[in-house]
Amino acid sequence: MTRFSAQFLFLNVGHLLDHLVMLIFASVAALFLADAWGLDYDDLIPYGTAGLVAFGAFALLAGWLGDKWSREAMMSVFFLGIGASAIATGFADTPLQIGAGLLVIGVFAAIYHPVGLAMVVEGRGRTGIPIAINGIYGNMGVALAALVTGVLIDLAGWRAAFFVPGAVAIAVGLAWMLFLRGGPVMAPASVAEAAPAATAETRPTRAVLIHVFAVIFFTTALGGLVFQSTTFALPKVFDERLAGFAISATAVGGYAFVAFTAAAFAQLIVGWLVDNYSVRWVFAGVAACQAVLFVAMVYAEGLLAFFIAVGFMLAVFGQIPINDVLVGRMAKSEWRARAFAARYIVTFAVAATALNLIAWLHETWGFEALFMVLAGAAAAILCGTLMLPKRI
Repeated sequence: MTRFSAQFLFLNVGHLLDHLVMLIFASVAALFLADAWGLDYDDLIPYGTAGLVAFGAFALLAGWLGDKWSREAMMSVFFLGIGASAIATGFADTPLQIGAGLLVIGVFAAIYHPVGLAMVVEGRGRTGIPIAINGIYGNMGVALAALVTGVLIDLAGWRAAFFVPGAVAIAVGLAWMLFLRGGPVMAPASVAEAAPAATAETRPTRAVLIHVFAVIFFTTALGGLVFQSTTFALPKVFDERLAGFAISATAVGGYAFVAFTAAAFAQLIVGWLVDNYSVRWVFAGVAACQAVLFVAMVYAEGLLAFFIAVGFMLAVFGQIPINDVLVGRMAKSEWRARAFAARYIVTFAVAATALNLIAWLHETWGFEALFMVLAGAAAAILCGTLMLPKRI
């Protein structure tokens, strides 16, 4: 394995750990802590809000440090910081303490997207497939969060669900630091030469940049709401809708794992499509699928609900690489980490509202109302994508 490939593997594992650690609480709250601490699910999940706010709010600082200081060093801080904070969160005894732990996790987790993604696309010509592969790892982290948490709860208790991933993150961080001692990593000529040189004629104008980034931020905001709502709520949705099939924490986590894992590979398809066809029309198709499937999920029960959930998660995960490809194409290398940071600030600032939205809608009208709201958000994303320039 070349050093360039090894670095890509480290970055992919980092993406997996980023999402896994951030979503432990979703499964813990849904499957164990609410009963253990004598709280309703709707009362407990808002304690995760501070962590999601930090996940977005600290992205710009992380991106600035990555651009101005060192992206490699920032990844070391990410691995060690998210691991140590996850272990510390596992010692919490009250909802307030776990909320504080999640806040610190969010601070370190914020490093990955602006810094890691900037490193993934650096020196590459075609970025769709690399971003898609990296996205699959991130979504496998989402999938494993549900499965690993469920298994660890059943085998060793909820604290182990924080301890084990935290220890793994620290171990990977130490391996990353040893890897960095081998010197700088350069993209192979075959990869670098695939990138066409920018000219005055091909470089996007200021007006086009403003237009495209306005669409990116609009669709990112709504996409963040959709992504966070579906990934956070799905274990609880399965707990309610698959009552005859999901009869333990491991079973609920297993169904969520299957749904997330199957959906993760949609990114490969979408990555190939955006490398070879108009991003505008690929994006529109993905958004339309989301809207239709969210409506179909409103009253679905049993295995039908499971298969519809797999379908809409395919569309939700399939959307992820599209905006990242657009940012990678439009942003210059010297400010690319900050561009990714701005995108993810929007993503997770809006995503942070998802927890309170889930709690309120679930308590008042149930998950039927949540899926109608998500269908409306997907329809708005569809309208936004049609405003992209036709040649994007």
